[in-house]
Amino acid sequence: MILLVPADVLRPRRVDEHFAAEAEAARSAGMVVALIDHDALTGSGGAEQAVRAVRTAGQAWYRGWMLRSADYAALAQALRPRGVTLRTAPEQYRRAHELPGWYAALSGLTPRTVWTAGDGDAQFDRARDELGSGPAVLRDYTKSMKHYWREAVYIPELADAPAARQVAHRFRELRGEDMTGGFVLRQFEHFTTAEVRTWWIDGHCALIGPHPDTPDVLPAPEVDFAALGGPIATLSLPFVTADFARRSDGAWRVIELGDGQVSDRPRTVPPEALITALRKGSHG
Repeated sequence: MILLVPADVLRPRRVDEHFAAEAEAARSAGMVVALIDHDALTGSGGAEQAVRAVRTAGQAWYRGWMLRSADYAALAQALRPRGVTLRTAPEQYRRAHELPGWYAALSGLTPRTVWTAGDGDAQFDRARDELGSGPAVLRDYTKSMKHYWREAVYIPELADAPAARQVAHRFRELRGEDMTGGFVLRQFEHFTTAEVRTWWIDGHCALIGPHPDTPDVLPAPEVDFAALGGPIATLSLPFVTADFARRSDGAWRVIELGDGQVSDRPRTVPPEALITALRKGSHG
């Protein structure tokens, strides 16, 4: 089994420092570690240049920086002639990485959501009308701008069209060329706990830990997240993360689902724990 990780930008024969601990844990567990040039993959160099250091054939997990779905598909295609198959196929990556791919399966566990196919005002207004009145949060298919909560995420009242559009315009401005898909509007729900990041391999909950934003806040041990997240198995995805938080009425809700290959590991989750889970899922 191969673990593909980004190379250090300044020292291309070394693993990017952010993923060095996972790479070392993988080597210690008997996995092959191969380097990917992330800048080439996402820039002008292209996928062929990005995989030039990969010299071992076999099945592979990717653990690296976030990739657009098109870039991930290009990575998979460039690896194929080298005899390397990604455990998560491009269409599976897109379903996990982009909200419209997973929302239907988890609609009972997550805030009510509508989205657009573009980023124009008319499309935004149609989505706003469909979601109805009340507060909402804004993002695109893959990401929010949570550090700009008041100006580019939180909409106090959907029926206030000018104020809602102002938030949408600021969000679009901040995302720039990175904006993916269209606008995603989600009903605002009040949560009373830090998020819990759960890691799922082939539909089974393999690891439970804190969210990277709150690495020292450990999950409540009495909560059965594996049972709560049962619908995640219906997605038939090889490796995903699901972030949970408790709503003000006590219900645990899914805040986000993402592809596990590009989900950050909090520093308080040992890299060996993640690598062990991946090795167990290597032959799924």
